[in-house]
Amino acid sequence: MSESSYRRAVEQQAAQSANSESSESSKLSDAQLAANRANAQHSTGPTSAEGKAAVCLNAIKTGLTGRTVLLPSEDAAPYQALLREYEKLLQPVGVEERALVQSLVDCRWRLDRIPGLEMALFVLIRNEWIARDPKYNNPVTAILTEMEIRRQHEKEFRNLQIQEARLARRREKEMAELLRLQKERKAREAEALAQAAQAYLLATHRNQPFDLAAFGFEFSTQQFQAYLATLTPARKQDLLQQALKGEDQQAA
Repeated sequence: MSESSYRRAVEQQAAQSANSESSESSKLSDAQLAANRANAQHSTGPTSAEGKAAVCLNAIKTGLTGRTVLLPSEDAAPYQALLREYEKLLQPVGVEERALVQSLVDCRWRLDRIPGLEMALFVLIRNEWIARDPKYNNPVTAILTEMEIRRQHEKEFRNLQIQEARLARRREKEMAELLRLQKERKAREAEALAQAAQAYLLATHRNQPFDLAAFGFEFSTQQFQAYLATLTPARKQDLLQQALKGEDQQAA
């Protein structure tokens, strides 16, 4: 409990005790109050370099694992630009694919933040050391000082490495999942386009009208026309034969 919080609690208790008949037994003595105030000084936060570095690390953890991707000091414009680049490259379709691309961007953003966080942690500790002893500001011993800082604060720097590895694994896993979903989707699309082509070629063979929407296909006319343009005459003939065979089987 902080000193101010404790003072308010004591004042409230004293006010209540003043209205009671047993005030003498419930009041704190001056010695007790002084002792409690002295104890409260131990709850004012870290003052050592190690303690302040730990507080800094708490902020680092939040920046790498929390729900909020952008820190208050970060600009949203570069993040949005990165998201657009990923969407242009990966071409997500549907809710699941877009969610995976979003998560990939979040991982990339946090991974790019880690080198700066590591440097910030090092500078924070080094400045604390210099304030405590100016000898640590000697350029001649700068490498030795850095080695000593990393040795004494190995846990803090190791945590950044752990978070980096975790984010890298997550990105790899989500990229694999995205590629799997896209492969399955494209296979379904190819099958649907082939079925649409069979229906179209059969209708053309019989001089009948063909309405893409009437057959329940969800892709656009532009997609269908682009697909037809990729078909060789042999492939078109093969698809027509498949359509005629399927029709004969249904009739039988």
